[in-house]
Amino acid sequence: MVGFFISKTPWTRLGRLMPWIIFSTPFAVISYFLIWFVPDISSGQVMWYLIFYCIFQTLVTCFHVPYSALTMFISREQSERDSATAYRMTVEVLGTVLGTAIQGQIVGKVDTPCIESPLFIGKTNSSVAMEELNMTHDTGSLTDTRNAYMIAAGVIGGLYILCAIILSVGVREKREASELQSDEPVSFFRGLKLVMNHGAYIKLIVGFLFTSLAFMLLEGNFALFCTYTLGFRNEFQNILLAIMLSATLTIPLWQWFLTRFGKKTAVYVGISSAIPFLIMVAVLDSNLIVTYIVAVAAGISVAAAFLLPWSMLPDVVDDFKLQHPNSHGHEAIFFSFYVFFTKFTSGVSLGISTLSLDFAGYQTRGCSQPKEVNFTLKMLVSAVPVVLILLGLLLFKLYPIDEEKRRKNKKALQDLREESNSSSESDNTELASIV
Repeated sequence: MVGFFISKTPWTRLGRLMPWIIFSTPFAVISYFLIWFVPDISSGQVMWYLIFYCIFQTLVTCFHVPYSALTMFISREQSERDSATAYRMTVEVLGTVLGTAIQGQIVGKVDTPCIESPLFIGKTNSSVAMEELNMTHDTGSLTDTRNAYMIAAGVIGGLYILCAIILSVGVREKREASELQSDEPVSFFRGLKLVMNHGAYIKLIVGFLFTSLAFMLLEGNFALFCTYTLGFRNEFQNILLAIMLSATLTIPLWQWFLTRFGKKTAVYVGISSAIPFLIMVAVLDSNLIVTYIVAVAAGISVAAAFLLPWSMLPDVVDDFKLQHPNSHGHEAIFFSFYVFFTKFTSGVSLGISTLSLDFAGYQTRGCSQPKEVNFTLKMLVSAVPVVLILLGLLLFKLYPIDEEKRRKNKKALQDLREESNSSSESDNTELASIV
């Protein structure tokens, strides 16, 4: 529904998209801080967290959709949009690295002791035993942990505001002349029907739905995998940073690769290159040096997974414009549903991970875990992502826009714009002669 509201926003000096970024930012920062603030109430803390988490996710969507759609309104050239996408994803991954480092360093300084699992694994009701142990846990340590999370949230919120200010000051939207001259408002439901009937868009979404889910499972469970399966409790933050730094540094490499060999080739090479490393990390014995090597190599594939979906989406929008030359203003719909499916895969990944670990007997804050949990973590970061990547790449063969098709679309769009510009100039000349 964000695409509906954005497409209906009236024209302003800032454009159609920028006001959403500006007005959502302060409320998103406040709601993010309140997620980590634990109110002094005996009941209702779960509802507090749920309410502000939902508000925060909604406001982040109000930022993310127009921010992503701006790619279509900063240039008409495909090469310039691809370059802008590469810069955007590099900075996004760098921001993820920065956020991980800030929160990891601040929260990591607080000593939160684990709980020896042999005390309660044998009990029939482990949740009751867990509650008894929580009651005896040091309240001072919990207070320090809460304060650390709130400090980290404040720092990250400050960076959020700074980046939003830079974006709003430094970027201006550019619109098509044909769209600017269109007085008839765009119908959202008609546009949604057209977008969802566009074959290239559906095939792109379905292909990356599986590959995104694979990397979401890897990302969501890798910390637990490093802590319990590999035994690197004090190193997992550094290993995650190694992955994200590797991804940040190799995004320019993938940008060069896709301009040299094409985007579909980059998808096959980039995403499939994660498979041997995912298998290696589950098969080899626990070794810190090998784990760092695998982490750096896996980051290369993560970079491809970050960059390529967003780099290919503008090509789909161009293809849609050629098939529907008289229909304008649907870019926000394309990008909003792309964001929706990204968040959908994140939710599915969280659900799969939570249920799987719960069935395996995962114990919260345990110093060690049962063998079933270690086996489940291996499946969640290795076998399942490999299968999902293979399915995604198999489905992606149906995606119709290759380099030849992309060049033809670029030429056809240029001809269409020249025809539109010449038509508007002739209309202006005729109007001037009448006056």
